[in-house]
Amino acid sequence: MTGNDAADTRASDYLQVQTTTDSRAEAMELAAGAVRARLAACGQVAGPVASTYWWNDEIERAEEWFVFFKLPADRYADLAAFIAEHHSYDEPEIVATPLVAGSPTFLSWIVEETRPAESSTVESSTVKASTVEASTGDGDVPRPRDPGVASPSDVSG
Repeated sequence: MTGNDAADTRASDYLQVQTTTDSRAEAMELAAGAVRARLAACGQVAGPVASTYWWNDEIERAEEWFVFFKLPADRYADLAAFIAEHHSYDEPEIVATPLVAGSPTFLSWIVEETRPAESSTVESSTVKASTVEASTGDGDVPRPRDPGVASPSDVSG
């Protein structure tokens, strides 16, 4: 089968989960951390987007960045817990949309990339250099920050 074949009947077993953050740096950290932990096959960052919403009985406006994750539905609870733990917002957006169609090869790839690696070799957890450079510009793999610890994005914004 090729990537252009008809949709797999198991497609509803897959999700796209999204969240938003107030900085590109945090969005990149969440995407890389979830992929590294094999909670999602891929994390995509898009933005900025202008958001308007209610918070503490007032209308707020903010510039935010989307993070989209592709994963099997059975990984949702673990990904949601990861986002909640590593996100800087008090109440982060965590919403899931079922994938209703997809190429069988892409859906198989999602499953393969979200299962624990068979070995703990360095190769299994390495992020491609082009991805790292695009995400941080300094060659370091972005890491999710520890709750309560300020990151550069907290200071520079």
